[in-house]
Amino acid sequence: MTAAASTPGSPVPDVPSAGRRVLVTGGTRGIGRATVLAFARTGARLVVAHRGDGAAADRLTRELTELGADFTLVAADLTRAAGAERLAEAVLDRFGGLDVLVNNLGVDGHVPFEKLAEDEWHRVLDHNTTSAYLVTQAVLDQLGEGASVVNIGASVALRGRPLGVHYSASKAALVGFTRALAKELGGRGIRVNLVAPGVTETEPGGGLPPQLVARLTALTALGRLGRPEDVAGAVLYLAGDSAAYVTGTTIEVDGGI
Repeated sequence: MTAAASTPGSPVPDVPSAGRRVLVTGGTRGIGRATVLAFARTGARLVVAHRGDGAAADRLTRELTELGADFTLVAADLTRAAGAERLAEAVLDRFGGLDVLVNNLGVDGHVPFEKLAEDEWHRVLDHNTTSAYLVTQAVLDQLGEGASVVNIGASVALRGRPLGVHYSASKAALVGFTRALAKELGGRGIRVNLVAPGVTETEPGGGLPPQLVARLTALTALGRLGRPEDVAGAVLYLAGDSAAYVTGTTIEVDGGI
């Protein structure tokens, strides 16, 4: 194993081996960005998929360049088969195969169920669930024995969230997707797991009203909201050799809420 240099907020124990070929979707912001940077610090080679968010992509490019990472960014709409297939071709052209897939792409949604429109339902399900199906299927032939697929879900999938029936449903679907796919791919030595973050501060306060932040913090055993780096640490564990006998499981990273 190759250990990463210790830097504040970066996960270091038992990280994946240097040179591992990693694909992260939704990789230019929040949890995706933290995961990409954490893998880069281990010496992983990276393909980062994003929707075309210029400023965030430019920032990540600078950060990865400063780390001396081997990487490429690919803009693609992963809610459509054509976008997933184009991403898979980019991975094959760049690295000839894949060791780790992180299905992180996702969007949120807040709307009362009685006002939940069909297009909003499809927007959230397409990004959070369908994209994982499309990307995983597109790169499946590139995953060999020992490969790891890590899906990013949400702890609300196990509890539900008012004003987020479609979001909760989309993340709950990933639990079944993960467990079933782990059984299908286990014979090929491919592991499939899910990380379920709680409320995570991808921006200060998680973009929530201060009163709600205070209430959620009080409900959390560790007395704070999550950070993207907390989630990245769990992803690196599942991609590493210490998790070689871990598959079909969900790891909640929610501070004990």
